[in-house]
Amino acid sequence: MIVTPRSATGTQVVVQAPARLHMGFLDLNGGMGRRFGSLGVALDAFRTRVAIAPSHDFNATGPDAARALRYARALCARLALPPVAIRVEAAIPPHVGLGSGTQLALAIGVGLARLHGLDLEARAVAELTERGARSGIGVGAFEQGGFVLDGGRNPAGGTPPVVLRAEFPDAWRFILVLDAQASGLHGVDELEAFARLPPFPAERAAHLCRLVLMRLLPALIERDLATFGAAVTELQATVGDYFAPAQGGRFANPAVARALAWLGDRGAAALGQSSWGPTGFALFGDPDEAAALVDRLRREPIGRGLRLEAVGACNRGAAVELIERHAGARRGVQR
Repeated sequence: MIVTPRSATGTQVVVQAPARLHMGFLDLNGGMGRRFGSLGVALDAFRTRVAIAPSHDFNATGPDAARALRYARALCARLALPPVAIRVEAAIPPHVGLGSGTQLALAIGVGLARLHGLDLEARAVAELTERGARSGIGVGAFEQGGFVLDGGRNPAGGTPPVVLRAEFPDAWRFILVLDAQASGLHGVDELEAFARLPPFPAERAAHLCRLVLMRLLPALIERDLATFGAAVTELQATVGDYFAPAQGGRFANPAVARALAWLGDRGAAALGQSSWGPTGFALFGDPDEAAALVDRLRREPIGRGLRLEAVGACNRGAAVELIERHAGARRGVQR
């Protein structure tokens, strides 16, 4: 397909996408036909923001520019589009479990589509860029924000479908614990880790599915923090112990694990790790309490060297804005 750009010189598209927490898998057994199934939530911090404009050649600047350029070149080749210039104005930290790669790929793909007037949604971009192979949480966060549950991978292929999307309570806060010197498994190492893990027991997968359906989801809808948090912690413990041989323990990073234990002793409703980590999270029901605990932990010896942030959920998807400078007009679309 050859596309003649409708964009004039000076036109650009700006896309802002939220980071996400991946809060665990439901069914690592796959005996019912679909495997994985996962839940997570979009965050109001660590956003990716890119500006895309027509150009005589491919170029990119800003944080994670090399990866952005790879996505742009690959997508333009697949869609027969001309070169673009990309300015990465903000980027989610890479390989820490916050969905940086997926959000960057989706932002560039959806931005290219808007720039050239193509009917190409985030789900199609994910398949073109081979993102979301195991989890649909990143795509769901980009499309809708909020809390997302996906239905697992279909053996026939495709991005896992979002089967539930819900508003996440505005007052609930995650304390994120990041070790800037570490990264989680990704790429070939991630594939090899999955290949080495033993089969996941069917009865354990069945329990996790029941736990999510009969405890976690009703508690979220009813704003029952204690029950929701206990269910998240149980899910995280089960999945974390399964992944322990690949990541060195229930949590991938010992320093993060110690900080999470400290937060647990101070009343966290839930403790967990996002994806392969090393980012850990602790859930609290009050913004002031979360902010105060971040301040205290930063002064403790176990908090030194860690990045600590109290963040809320983002109940909106990505924002996409077409800016036509030559006409003096700006058109924005909130996704």
